[in-house]
This record gives sequence, structure tokens and C-alpha cells, in this order.
Amino acid sequence: MSNDPKNQKFKKWLDILQQESWQLELIISGFAIYGLFMVIEPIEAASFEAENDQNWYRILITQGLLVSWYILTINLIIHVILRGLWIGAIGLRYVSGDIEYEKLKYSPKFNKHLQKRVGSFDNYVATLEKYCSIIFAVTFLLVFYLLGLLLIAFIFAVIGNWMENDAIPDWARNWVAIPLMIFLGIGTFLTFIDFITQGWLKRKKWTTVFYYPVYWIFKYLTLSFLYRPMVYNFLDTKFGKRLSFIIVPLYILLTILAGTGFSTSNYLDSDLNSNSYIASKQNYTSLLEGSKDFVDRASIPSKVIEEPYLNVFIEYGSSIEDDVFFFNEDLKPEEDLRGVYSTFSSGTVDWSKKREGLKSYLGTLEEMYILSIDSTAFKPTFVLTQNPQQQIGFETFLDLAEVQKGKHVLKVARKDHRRDSVYTRTIINIPFWYYPN
Repeated sequence: MSNDPKNQKFKKWLDILQQESWQLELIISGFAIYGLFMVIEPIEAASFEAENDQNWYRILITQGLLVSWYILTINLIIHVILRGLWIGAIGLRYVSGDIEYEKLKYSPKFNKHLQKRVGSFDNYVATLEKYCSIIFAVTFLLVFYLLGLLLIAFIFAVIGNWMENDAIPDWARNWVAIPLMIFLGIGTFLTFIDFITQGWLKRKKWTTVFYYPVYWIFKYLTLSFLYRPMVYNFLDTKFGKRLSFIIVPLYILLTILAGTGFSTSNYLDSDLNSNSYIASKQNYTSLLEGSKDFVDRASIPSKVIEEPYLNVFIEYGSSIEDDVFFFNEDLKPEEDLRGVYSTFSSGTVDWSKKREGLKSYLGTLEEMYILSIDSTAFKPTFVLTQNPQQQIGFETFLDLAEVQKGKHVLKVARKDHRRDSVYTRTIINIPFWYYPN
């Protein structure tokens, strides 16, 4: 069969598919909902890990996946519910036919009101069918909108990181990066205005002069060339236009509702960080559960220590290496390898040089960090390691032979700098109880 849109057989085939599409919609929705509930835990775990590592590229991707998950799940569940209601209405119509208001024997006032507002049962079935089909299509449109937004944000992030790279010459920053950022900013703003006004910039001749070039470029940057026919087909009806005005405020309202909670105290909070009076579970290895719990800055094995030593794990943070380079300039490489990399361009690694550098690196960290229990200071001897949550960090053991039984506070501090001034700042205080066997 020819797939020429002008072919009559092709049009009849599309009409048949249109009438039978509800079966495909239900099958896709069912499998999609099942799959979505299977993948949410790995996505959340990856999101927590990205936030903990402060990896902004992974944060962007995982947050986009999480938002897509919520859009797909909420819309598909609504679709399945409405489609189930539609199937029930079809079955009831087979048994009972249309609504016969005369048999209900209501008063003339109610009879007139119901005939006007409720109407025929066929209208009700048709309305349900329309909403089901629209919701199913809009679900995937919203995901494409989100993908376009994420792609724009990713481009902004890449150019921003490129501008901050010291190896980039001033001429490239001033004549390439900055103009690109300005163009992207203006183009994003114009595209957003055109989106929320449902194409107002495309209707005016005077706006076409400056908006058409922006539109031509941004249709690729936002991936809109993949789904434009669905958008225009959606917006060419009054129902589609009204629904598009409702969708964005609806999701904003859902976001606000998702961020609400209930507080039971002015002073107590489950999210408080560890200090001399508070013990957060994120600082005790024995209390970490599953793949969503990560160490917050530093950790010890448990609240109660029974061994004559204390194992201390300090998480590696993104700002630590800059401080290491400040206190030991010999470690600063000619080419900074941090950031996005490719396995195809990593080159040959000089492992002997890397081991020597790591030894000096850890030695500098040992000079920077100050560990103390109450008022007794300890000199750490670090080794590079990974904890059970696969977090990279530094590990050391403190001798508790001179520590008395009872409650104590481990203080983790390190030297830091602001411009050329050096100071010591506290990273975290972790309370624990020492009761040796």
C-alpha cells in the first residue's frame, strides 16, 4: 500500500487506525507505566550520586530524567483511568443506549438543566475519547519540550565552562563565547515568548524579520523539527489552544504542591546537619541504607565506638583540588584534566609519575586537614579509598587509647584560602560515644 498522503486508500487506512488507536494506547500506557516504576529507583540513585559529586552535567541529565518520569507517569495514569472510564461508558451504552430523561421523571427545571449541561450519552463518550487521545499525545509532546529545554541548558553550561577555562585565549572568549551566550540568551527568550503566546511572533510581519533566523536555528537546538507537525495540529483547534493554556499552570501548581510539607517543631528537623547536639545518619556508615544514602562530608562507623580506634572517612569535594594546588603549586598540572573527557582521546598515562604525584597530593591533604576529638588534635595519615556507597574520599584511623569513655565530638577542619589569606574552617562536627569492649 502506498504511503502517499493524497492516496485515498492510505487515508482510509489512517481513518481505521484512528478509530482503533485506543487499543495501542492502552497497551503502550500499560507497559510504559510498568517500566517507569521499574526505573525510578535507579534514576533517583543516580540523581543523588550526581548531586553528591556536584557533577553538573550528570545533575542536568538525571533531573531531566526525573521530571520526564513524573510527566510520563502522571499523564499515563490519568490516560489509563479515563480510557477505562471510556470503555465502561461504551459497555453501558451497549446495554442501555442513550440517556432517556423522560423516564427519570425529574422536575422540568432539573430536566431542562440536565439536557443542557449533560446532553446525550454519545456526547459524553465522544468527549472522553477526545480527552484520552489528547492526553496521550500531549504526554510525549511535554517530554520533547523538556528535552529541548535540557539541550539548551546543556549548551549554556558547556559554553560557560569553556569561558571559565584559563587556557582559552581572550580573543576567543570575547569574540566567540560571549556573543554565543548573548545570542542563545536572546534566542531562548524569544522562543519562550513565542511558545507561551502560541506563535504570536510568527503572525506579525514585522517580527518575522528578526525572529525567522532565530526560529530556524532553534528548531534544531530544541529538537522541535521532530514534533512540529503534532504541535501545529494540536494548536489549530480551540480545544487544543485552551488545553495548552491549562497545562503549564497545572504543572507549576503540581510542582508547588510537591514542595510543600508539614513541620512539627520550630527547632527539630530531620534534615539538620551533624554538630555537637545533632547526629545526622549521613555521618554514620552503619546507618546508611540503600543506594540513595550518601556520606555528607565525613563519616565514622557508628554512633557507638567499641574498638580502640576511630575510622574516619572524608568525602572528596570538588573544591578540594583547587585548595591543594594553592598550598602546593608543584602539583598543578600544565593541562587541567577535570571536566568532560573522552575515552578515545585520553592518551597514554605515565603511572609512575601519577603515583608520585598522588603521594605528594595526599601529603598536602594531611597538612591541610586537622582532626580533633574534643580538644585533642590528631595528625591524619590518609589513603585514597571508596566507601560502600562508591564515594571517593580519604580514610584515616585515630588512636583512642587516651580517650575516656562517654560522649565525644569529632571535629573535621581544614585550611582554606580566600584570595591570598589563609584560614581554618570547620567542615563538620560528628558526635559519638566511646565504650570500649
